[in-house]
Amino acid sequence: MRNMDVYIDTEEIAAFFFKELVKRGYAPAEEELEEIADITFEYLLEKSIIDEEEWDDGTV
Repeated sequence: MRNMDVYIDTEEIAAFFFKELVKRGYAPAEEELEEIADITFEYLLEKSIIDEEEWDDGTV
């Protein structure tokens, strides 16, 4: 299995969930979408699908 760089953007996750939830008849609030995006990111970390790395400026 080869390694590849994947960049996860929680804002992009939130936008995806917004689009999909609206398509299904839901009207989520922005705060709810941010929470869903954070939970999704944490899930990916927990399942070892992604690794969290520090950026050059020291942020995670």
